[in-house]
Amino acid sequence: MSGRGEGGGTRLWAALAALATVAAGLGLRAVATGDVAKYGGDALYTLLVFAFVLLASPRTPPVRAAALALAASWGVEFLQLSSVPAELSRRSTAARLVLGSTFNAPDLFWYAVGASAGCLVVTYGRTRTLRDGRPAPSASRGT
Repeated sequence: MSGRGEGGGTRLWAALAALATVAAGLGLRAVATGDVAKYGGDALYTLLVFAFVLLASPRTPPVRAAALALAASWGVEFLQLSSVPAELSRRSTAARLVLGSTFNAPDLFWYAVGASAGCLVVTYGRTRTLRDGRPAPSASRGT
């Protein structure tokens, strides 16, 4: 789909949000330590997954995109109860960044924070756009 049709505006914003989220994560790691860096990174991780969902499927309602991002993040976290992520993380920096290595129950909450933040921002943006009299970038029918 081109950048102009229905969903094109959402794809552009999702791509920009993904880039901004990566920059925010790198910035957070550069200036913060401890729990702020760890749990902020967890929320940003899910926010990035949320942006990827909208990038791949721009008509996805924000609540569904948030649920998918949260399910993916929780799935990765629960996968850490096995030895697979730890083994892959020892072999690959990319695997360590994406999969982590150790299960940590508080991460589950912070993933929900990231998914909720994404949902609220997109919902507010679409509501504001509609209120201003312009069509939302990809307001799907029935939502």
